[in-house]
Amino acid sequence: MKEKRDFSEFVSELIVLADEVASFAKNPEIEIVEDAFTEFAMLVEKFAPILNDLRDKSKIMDKSAIRKSLESLMNELTRAKALIRSSSLKERIKRIEGIAHDLGRSLGMLRVASLEVSIDFREKIGTLQKKLMNVRFGGNTSLTSSSISTFVNEEKVGGEIEQEINNVTGDDVLLHLKNGDAEEFAVALLRLKKFIRGGKLDSGLINVEAAVSILFNRLFSCKTGNRLTIIQLLRSVALQNDEMKEKMTKNELLSAVVKSLTRDTEERRESVGLLLELSDLPAVRRKIGRIQGCIVMLVSILNGVDPVASRDAAKLLDILSNNTQNALLMAEAGYFGPLVQYLNKAGSDMTKILMATTLSRLVLTDHSKLTLGQDGAIEPLVRMFNSGKLESKLSALNALQNLSSLTENVERLIKTGIVGSLLQLLFSVTSVLMTLREPASVILARIAESETVLVNKGVAQQMLSLLNLSSPVIQGHLLEALNSIASHPCASKVRSKMKDKGALQLILPLLKETKMKIRSKALNLLYTLSEDLTDELTAHFDETHLFDIVNIVLSSTSDSEKAAAVGILSNLPVSDKKVTDVLKRANLLPVLVSIMDSGTRSNSPAKSILMESIAGVAIRFTSSSDKKLQLLSAQHGVIPLLVKLLSSGSAITKFKAATALAQLSQNSPSLRRSRKSRWLCVAPSVNAYCEVHDGYCFVSSTFCLIKAGAVSPLIQILEDKDWEAVEAALNALSTLLQDEIWEGGANCIAKLSGVEAIVNVLEAGDVKVQEKALWMLERIFRVEEHRMKYAEFAQMVLIDMAQRSDCRLKSTVAKVLAVLELLLVQSSYF
Repeated sequence: MKEKRDFSEFVSELIVLADEVASFAKNPEIEIVEDAFTEFAMLVEKFAPILNDLRDKSKIMDKSAIRKSLESLMNELTRAKALIRSSSLKERIKRIEGIAHDLGRSLGMLRVASLEVSIDFREKIGTLQKKLMNVRFGGNTSLTSSSISTFVNEEKVGGEIEQEINNVTGDDVLLHLKNGDAEEFAVALLRLKKFIRGGKLDSGLINVEAAVSILFNRLFSCKTGNRLTIIQLLRSVALQNDEMKEKMTKNELLSAVVKSLTRDTEERRESVGLLLELSDLPAVRRKIGRIQGCIVMLVSILNGVDPVASRDAAKLLDILSNNTQNALLMAEAGYFGPLVQYLNKAGSDMTKILMATTLSRLVLTDHSKLTLGQDGAIEPLVRMFNSGKLESKLSALNALQNLSSLTENVERLIKTGIVGSLLQLLFSVTSVLMTLREPASVILARIAESETVLVNKGVAQQMLSLLNLSSPVIQGHLLEALNSIASHPCASKVRSKMKDKGALQLILPLLKETKMKIRSKALNLLYTLSEDLTDELTAHFDETHLFDIVNIVLSSTSDSEKAAAVGILSNLPVSDKKVTDVLKRANLLPVLVSIMDSGTRSNSPAKSILMESIAGVAIRFTSSSDKKLQLLSAQHGVIPLLVKLLSSGSAITKFKAATALAQLSQNSPSLRRSRKSRWLCVAPSVNAYCEVHDGYCFVSSTFCLIKAGAVSPLIQILEDKDWEAVEAALNALSTLLQDEIWEGGANCIAKLSGVEAIVNVLEAGDVKVQEKALWMLERIFRVEEHRMKYAEFAQMVLIDMAQRSDCRLKSTVAKVLAVLELLLVQSSYF
């Protein structure tokens, strides 16, 4: 910002100086030179409008060359000011004419430096420059009529300049174009433009071929403004003279124009226009595409914001795309239209193979893949795969593999019906087709990620039958595909059929696979299939398989593998005691606790599944029907682990952890040590006493929720919106309200703000959750203190439930209202 402001200030100072010089010149101290100085003053006054225009254009005019010309003007005006105030009459008359000429030269510098500004502005400068250069004061100091007419008749002066340009010979123009300095070259360009505009190219007044050659040579070295003018002139020549186009086909000349594609907006636009004008020549079409960077720049301009340049670039690219090599270069630059057209054209198979092969090798962004799919690249590639020869099939499959990583393209692939063809290829034992099986399996794995694949009935069973017939690489892709299919929400029937067709027998042996990728993918598929295992199917999991899975949990360094392995174990039916016995002998519990103690803090999906699965295994080892198993779990530190999961896990993890804690807490009353027991050799710590169980409680032996610090996080879960987790938390808290201990449990829950949370559950929970909450409130409100404190808070919710709730809850609601002594008062609501 400072640079622009300084320039404006500089021009303002110059305007002030010019005004001072004019003022002094009109009022000289010596009257004999009055006429000469008045004439000079009239000339100097004409600087003001030019300088004002210059100041208004300060944003584009603040350039080094312009500053130099203005500094020269300032020096000459300063000299004039000093001269006018000088005492020597002879010196003033003699030198004022010289200063006028020097001012004219300075204006000439300004005119040359201002070539990027409008013609009108330059013409103003040229008019004043001519007057200053031609002024003659001599011995006659009077203002002659001829000089007065020069000042007032600017139209006549402009006409004289035009006449002068018209009178210049073509040889003069060529000479200045070739050898002129910056000022002469700029003037020569203007004169050449005059020739072209006047339609005099064919008049013989100028050697056009020589002019074109000189312009191309100067194009490499001239400045921006002149370069733009040259390109415009060449474009005009090409438009008017077809013969001259032939002279513009040299590689070095075309390269210079292509280089201008990288420059500013106007120059870029004119360069594209010139190339488009020349592109009707076969030689130009052959050469342009070979110039390094040309295609890339044209594609960039096509996607740019300049509508004129973009339109011309599109036309030029269309013309150039008739050459297959150019079409490939366009694809590499991200313009795929021509490539797709070649794939769809009826024509040479080799051309299509070339296009498909290029497409398979390109590193494509998701946006590019989407564009190719929308432009219609998928369908011709599928046709090539279905009907082409081996090379066509291979190139098409590799291209489809590159495109199939995008979901939208997968949907397009499924619509083409390619799934059956891919499976047929995988079943083929023809050696010639073996090279096609790997890309086919990759594409199948990606197609399987879409739920739409389920419309192809039997596809999972066919893939299963291919598992033992495939190489490890293809086997890995098939396992991945089968897992994707089995994971779809609507795939329960598919999973059932897969198990009926022997999926478990095929997959379980792969748990011993030494290739880690195969083992990991087999494990993931087994985990997916285990989600709805029945007691009948667990017969396939013999002791060896269970130990294999536990060993994976022990040895794997991958969270995802551990998650899948523990997930399988957590999905095995809890009622199967044989499985429980094997897992106990495999020492699984301490391993799981160790994993959680040393686990990473990441929130990855694998980590979340691992936590859910560990909580699920804990349900098996905390069954309320087996106190010995519960004791084993507690001794291994399962209870603190479950409490931790109440606060840090997903809704599923919280549900499972709360369920396991509820099972443990059910047996706490029978395991407590009475304060009156005669068998206590050493009195327990005061901290061990539990008011709820009215005895001494220990986390590792009586599984007390209070001593484990589980009550607060369980109450916190009641604020969740996942009703399975809420129900499990209520079930766990309800164990504190069992017949023997209900009063202590009610006090504990109330003390930790659990009553409000339970009442809030009534407003939004489902029927099962509401039923459990009502049962708990009925017991809590038996305590007068809680009844008095929470009656008003709870009654509106309860009355509303009495009127609107499920009929199954009405009797339970009535019990709670009766405890609150509201039933008779509000009996009209029933």
